[in-house]
Amino acid sequence: MTDTYRPERAIEALGEGFFDPVDAARFPMRRLRFRNDRAARTVGLDDLDGPKWEAHFARFEPLPGSLEKPLALRYHGHQFHSYNPQLGDGRGFTFAQLRDDEGRLLDLGTKGSGRTPWSRGGDGRLTLKGGVREILATEMLEALGVNTSKTFSLYETGERLDRNDEPSPTRSSVLVRLSHSHIRFGSFQRHAHARDFPRIKRLIDYCLEHFYPVAANAADPVAALFEAVCARFADQAASYMAAGFVHGVLNTDNMNVTGESFDYGPWRFLPKYDPDFTAAYFDETGLYAYGRQPAAIEWNLMRLAECLAPVATGSLESGISTYRRCFGDAIATRILARLGLRPLDPDSDAAFVESTFGFLDATGIPFQQLFHDLHGGEASAARWTRSPHAAAYSGPTWSTYRSLLASRDPVDPSRLDAPYFERSRPCDLVVREVEAIWAEIAELDDWDALTWKVEDIRRMGDALGLASARH
Repeated sequence: MTDTYRPERAIEALGEGFFDPVDAARFPMRRLRFRNDRAARTVGLDDLDGPKWEAHFARFEPLPGSLEKPLALRYHGHQFHSYNPQLGDGRGFTFAQLRDDEGRLLDLGTKGSGRTPWSRGGDGRLTLKGGVREILATEMLEALGVNTSKTFSLYETGERLDRNDEPSPTRSSVLVRLSHSHIRFGSFQRHAHARDFPRIKRLIDYCLEHFYPVAANAADPVAALFEAVCARFADQAASYMAAGFVHGVLNTDNMNVTGESFDYGPWRFLPKYDPDFTAAYFDETGLYAYGRQPAAIEWNLMRLAECLAPVATGSLESGISTYRRCFGDAIATRILARLGLRPLDPDSDAAFVESTFGFLDATGIPFQQLFHDLHGGEASAARWTRSPHAAAYSGPTWSTYRSLLASRDPVDPSRLDAPYFERSRPCDLVVREVEAIWAEIAELDDWDALTWKVEDIRRMGDALGLASARH
C-alpha cells in the first residue's frame, strides 16, 4: 500500500440488522481484464502488484485494516413502482471501506461475487458482457461529468452462465466498483416497512456523520438531510439529461443516498434526442424513458421521505421543492458545461436550455454530435462547418439558435486547442458500438476494441474537463 492508503470499517458501527457477513465465491479462473489505476491512485492502491491485486479483487482476501469479512447489505425497494421486500445484495457485497485523497468515505463493492442470503435463487454471478458494459458506462459517464461509481477491477472467472436475455452459456466475471456509499433508499425502506424506527435513526446518523455533516447541525437534521439528498439528486437527474443517458432501472434500490449514480444494467446513450427512448426491453410503459427520468427520481425521493417522516421533527415538503428548483438550475449548468459556455442569468439560461433541446428535436442531429460540433460556441464555427451534419447548421431554426450561442463566451478558450476538437465526429457510445466491442471479445477474445474505446473516452474527458465535483 502507498502512504495515502487509509482503510476504514465505519459501516460495522450500524450493527446487526443492516448486513450479513458472507464468503466470496471461489472461481475456477481469475484472468484480469480491466484494472483502473487512475481510480486506485485516489485510494492508495495503485502500487499493488499483479498477485496482490488478484488476491484482493478476485480472491477477496481482506484489505489490511478494513473489513474482515465481506458484508451483504439488506434492503427493500420499489421496482417499477411495485414494492419488493425480498431484495438485498444477491450477487454482491461491500468488500472494503477506505478514504480517498480528499478524505471521503468510499466503499469497494462487488458484482458477481457469489450467492448471499439475498440471492433469491439466483447464481450470484455476473456475465462477462455485463462487466464489459459496466466499464463502458462508468467511463463514459465520468468523462461527461456525471457523478458515478468507478469500475475498479474486472476479472474473467471461467464459469459458463445461462441467461435468458443473451446467448447462453456465456462467460462469467466478477467486478469491483468504487462508490461513495452503498446506502440506498431501499436501505431505509426495509426498516420503515418493519416500523423499526431506531434502525432508521441509526441509518440517518450514519449518513449525517459520513456524507452530510453540515446537515447534522441543523435545527431539524432529518429535514436538512433530506433536502441535501434532494439537491444532489437534482444534479444527478440533470447530468443524465445533459449526457443523453438513460439508466434503464431507476428503482429505489438503485438510488444511492449520496446522489451518486451506480449499478448499470440495461443502460443506453441516446442516438438522437427522443424523450420516449427507453433502455430496458422490459420497460414496456416507458416508465424510465429518457424524458421521464427527472420525474422518476422525484417519485423515488418521495418514497424516501415516507421513510424519514416518522422520525423527523418537522415537514419534509421543502425537500421536494428544493429538488424541483435545483433541477432547473442544474440542467442549465450541465447543458452550458457540455457546450463549454458561460452562464448569463437564470432566465436566459433556462431559455437557452429549452432552445438547445428544441434544436436537437427539430434537426434530428445525433445527440453527442451537436455538443461536439458546438462546444465553445462561435469560437468553434470552423468545427461545425466541417461536421458530417453541417447541413443542420443552416436555415431559420439555426439562425435563431446561433444568435443564442453567439451571446455567450467560452468558459476556457484554451481547451478548444485540444486535439480531440479537431475531430469531425465525437466519441459516442450508442448500443451498436457496445455490441461490436462485445462481439470482438465473444468471438475472437480480442480486447483491443475495449482498450481503445476506454482510451478514447478518457481523451474526450480530458478535453472536456467535466470531471464531476466530489461531494
